Amino acid sequence: MKKTKTIVLISGKGSNLLNIINNVNSGFINMEILMVISNNFKANGLDIAKNHDIPTLTIENNDEFEKKLSGVIDDNAIDLVVLAGFMKILPENITKKYDGMILNIHPSLLPKHKGLNTHRKVIEGRDKFHGASVHYVTSKLDDGPVIIQARYEVDNYDEDLIKKKIHDIEHQIFPIAIKWFVDGNIYKYKNKFTFNNEVLECPIEHILNH
Repeated sequence: MKKTKTIVLISGKGSNLLNIINNVNSGFINMEILMVISNNFKANGLDIAKNHDIPTLTIENNDEFEKKLSGVIDDNAIDLVVLAGFMKILPENITKKYDGMILNIHPSLLPKHKGLNTHRKVIEGRDKFHGASVHYVTSKLDDGPVIIQARYEVDNYDEDLIKKKIHDIEHQIFPIAIKWFVDGNIYKYKNKFTFNNEVLECPIEHILNH
């Protein structure tokens, strides 16, 4: 079976990248990561990629970013672009050109708490629930169709504990969404998405494995 050609974009530690690599190596996700790209040459995730013999590329110059990223995608016939802790907003030309083939993980229950500092917003608002979402990327920040979410009831407002809990949730749901994409279960449809050819009006709720 043909493997889905994928690139992963990162900015930091790369915990979601490592989780994805492990799910590929286990056979859960039938894809090949052709390259890991970062906008930060100090990103620890670049070392993770190198340790797994995955080519890396750093693009820190904003003027070059769009051209270089588009070149990598087109030259390698990439099927899927995964944003795994990527902290740069993609240029609109990229999100439009590759509409329906870019997935992102976001640490909140979208559409609530778009953008940065989601854990701080949960703490300040004393939110009862918190979680993570996987969504298609569009030109609007954290606004594309949400594919899958998982939530938990917040019982401790310590930011470090919340961050750890959300990482655990991300590591559960991101591989599932990627697998659905790779296996052809999901497609972006206008401002929604289909699952097994059925248009869904809301995200799929994942029951957490505690």
